[in-house]
Amino acid sequence: MAGQPLTPTGEHRLVETAQSAVATGLVINAVLSATKLVAGVLGNSYALIADAAESGFDILGSLVVLGGMRIASRREDDEYPFGYGKAESLAGAVVAFMLMGASVGIAIEAVREIVTPHHAPAPYTLVVLVAVVAIKWATGRRVARASAAAGASAAADADAMHHYADAVTSVAAFVGISVALVGGPGWEPADDWAALLASGVIFVNGVRVLRPALGDLMDRAPGAAVRAPVQAAALAVPGVRSLHALRIRRSGTGFHVDVHVQADPQMSLDAAHRLSGAVKAAIRASGPGIRGVLVHMEPDEAPTAPASG
Repeated sequence: MAGQPLTPTGEHRLVETAQSAVATGLVINAVLSATKLVAGVLGNSYALIADAAESGFDILGSLVVLGGMRIASRREDDEYPFGYGKAESLAGAVVAFMLMGASVGIAIEAVREIVTPHHAPAPYTLVVLVAVVAIKWATGRRVARASAAAGASAAADADAMHHYADAVTSVAAFVGISVALVGGPGWEPADDWAALLASGVIFVNGVRVLRPALGDLMDRAPGAAVRAPVQAAALAVPGVRSLHALRIRRSGTGFHVDVHVQADPQMSLDAAHRLSGAVKAAIRASGPGIRGVLVHMEPDEAPTAPASG
């Protein structure tokens, strides 16, 4: 039925695994965000509060990612004949803008804290940050591996980058708090400078997430790792003389292929149809993630070499 989730296959189970990894990360984010907020407020650390705010954006980002992945898993229908895969790239772009927005907000508050006298952070906040860094880095790796196994999900990659960014902000907070504690009176703003530095890292990560997402939304051609196997598979089909205008575009974790195949101009319509089907089958078997193949048959007008006498 239109708009229904795809039937579970080996490939779709990998996508479901990626969704499960994102959902697990969402729960972890919720727990860590609350922990960092409480520790930051009680321990007088704005860097830790900023870290908690970034984790809060992670929660919203994970919800966007999950929504995008679930929409992308729907079957194609009459209204969306190429499927819903672009929802993943759109979710990735939204998460990227959320990252950049969070970085701007953190930077503004960090500057405000720098110019406002306050007490040094409590030492126990360092223990919280060590645990956060370990958990967030491990969660990011888990999501990234699940994304790679599912075919490089743009939405899941964005979520993994969110976790990595959170780990980086926690490292910056750890350094800032350590400097403030070791330096003593007069070094209290080190914690806030760390938050300001972390905001810059978050913004850069947002840009890194945004670029591939926008590329997929604008149907940027994939690299040779995808194109070369498709081209080789089509050319290896008996009867195919050459290819023309090979176009490939990503949709979610899959690809749609459009290719012009040049063959014997004397070939019958039936033979051309069968050759087209063979090319489609070969391209689909050339690698995972080929969602659809459109083959245009053309006569090969190149002159043939005369038979040697």
